Amino acid sequence: MIDWNSALYLKFERERTRAARDLLSRIPSFEPETVYDLGCGPGNSTELLAAAFPRAEIIGVDYCEEMLEVARRKTPGALFLNQNIEDWRPDRKVGLIFSNAALHFVADHERLMPRLMSYLTEGGRLAVQMPHNIHEVSHALMRMVAAEGPWADRLIPIAKSRPVIGTIEDYYRLLAPASACFESWQTTYVHPLDGARGIVEWFEGSGLRPFLEPLSPWERESFLVRYEKELAAAYLAQPDGKLLLRYPRLFFVAGR
Repeated sequence: MIDWNSALYLKFERERTRAARDLLSRIPSFEPETVYDLGCGPGNSTELLAAAFPRAEIIGVDYCEEMLEVARRKTPGALFLNQNIEDWRPDRKVGLIFSNAALHFVADHERLMPRLMSYLTEGGRLAVQMPHNIHEVSHALMRMVAAEGPWADRLIPIAKSRPVIGTIEDYYRLLAPASACFESWQTTYVHPLDGARGIVEWFEGSGLRPFLEPLSPWERESFLVRYEKELAAAYLAQPDGKLLLRYPRLFFVAGR
């Protein structure tokens, strides 16, 4: 198994945290007793939540202990649980469930989102941000390299089975009937990265992991070389050598 690499993930900490800040800014002012950060990773989002809700109990949930060790150093006043977010159940009702760039790894949103809403206290909030880039060039090339290499028999099923997040309309249908308020929006961030290698490094810390997991070390290296070559051909280099990575994200805040 490939462990999450906190150093690689946090190489783009400012860019990755920007969406968490934007999501947090749209949560109406209130004072929850308990805040859960689902899929907290190395704690960049948990740190924001602790600052925003200083009187709340802040609890981060993630299954990667290496990431949690970094998170504990960032926000020592918070509690961190090593747990798969698919299996997470709170022991009592929760004021705020916050998830930044994690729930797209969890399947069956038809059941997941209403279940998360059911855990909220009266007046509580479910605040979610998920990458919505499955149709972007970066992801199309992942699937192409997966299908065309000697690893195709192992990777094509993974490409086909990866959870696909819904549309804004889907989440409205799932959550609005049980919500006192529901707000949703989409934002496309544009990240100038250091050539094709910069895009590879970005996704090595996130979206490439399911494709790399079944491969041997030398196959992983070969996969990444092919992927980088395809990226270099597909993206237009700017005069300063940067490539502009388009990164759409879907947000919603639902309140009970």
